[in-house]
Amino acid sequence: MKKIKVAIVGFGIVGQRRFDILKNIEEVEIVAVCDRDTSKCSVEKKNISVYSDYKDLLSNKPIDAVFISLTNDVAPKAAIDFLEQGIHAFCEKPPGRTVDDIRNVIRAENNSNVVLMYGFNHRYHDSVVNTLDIIKSGELGRVINIRGIYGKSMLVTFNQSDWRTKKSVAGGGVLLDQGIHMVDLMRLFAGEFTTVHSFISNSFWGYDVEDNAYALMSTDTGIVGILHSSATEWRHRFSLDVTLEKGAIKLEGILSGSKSYGNETMTVVHSKPNIDNGNPSSVTSHYNVDYSWEREIKKFIDLIGNEGANKSINNTSNSNEALKTMELVFKIYESDLGYN
Repeated sequence: MKKIKVAIVGFGIVGQRRFDILKNIEEVEIVAVCDRDTSKCSVEKKNISVYSDYKDLLSNKPIDAVFISLTNDVAPKAAIDFLEQGIHAFCEKPPGRTVDDIRNVIRAENNSNVVLMYGFNHRYHDSVVNTLDIIKSGELGRVINIRGIYGKSMLVTFNQSDWRTKKSVAGGGVLLDQGIHMVDLMRLFAGEFTTVHSFISNSFWGYDVEDNAYALMSTDTGIVGILHSSATEWRHRFSLDVTLEKGAIKLEGILSGSKSYGNETMTVVHSKPNIDNGNPSSVTSHYNVDYSWEREIKKFIDLIGNEGANKSINNTSNSNEALKTMELVFKIYESDLGYN
């Protein structure tokens, strides 16, 4: 079987993690890595080419697919350049600094016979997959409301670069950088939110991007969503509650590279109001291994191998899903008329 020749553009923390997974996938051959700082690009395989400019890679190294882990200001243009050459692209979130960024990428995708995916990897966590299965099964009835909190201790944490504090590069703050995952999951579980009220604040850290975003949203079917995306949570936190007609699902913690969001758990509550007197039975599942990165990469590779078959299914982070999530993020921004 012919191996898929892959390049990684942007070899920071995320790019290196993609590399560690890709090198163990039988269908893949990593042939090139690229980063402006080539000192990051030390890899054990001698037959992997190293570039400092992705355009040189594009001109000189035949590849089938690329993983793009660049800053938000340049990632969309890089994606377009590869897609226009008929190269499949996997791009990290967010899709860019603006909604127009991803629309431009989709235009290039539509003009090429390629697979385009985005790294909304929370969709591939066990707790999320199991929650979606329960919702789809109907065993707990329809969704009534969703409450989500996703927070960290500051805008720049661990080994992140301070480019995330610059609107000209990042496009937005904690909502666009991290909260976008929660926005994406709320859409996945509830559908499209059409009415949005919000308050956006950068009053604590004082950068030109937000450190807190609060949103109250509803779908046309009456599902209400409450979101808090925060860079002043002090203790890293992930919490998502889904209330349904016959019970509830509570997700707490999420496995991550930093190990800072706590244990990943899913608690399922079965409510019997006339019997349990407000103290319903519940079952909690604990997840100890994060398979999400491998799952989404293998989905991308499978789609390439199957010539894009079923690439529009709802639980795949395809370009249409990424566009809808970006549109909702910016609807949250724009709903606070006092925030620029």
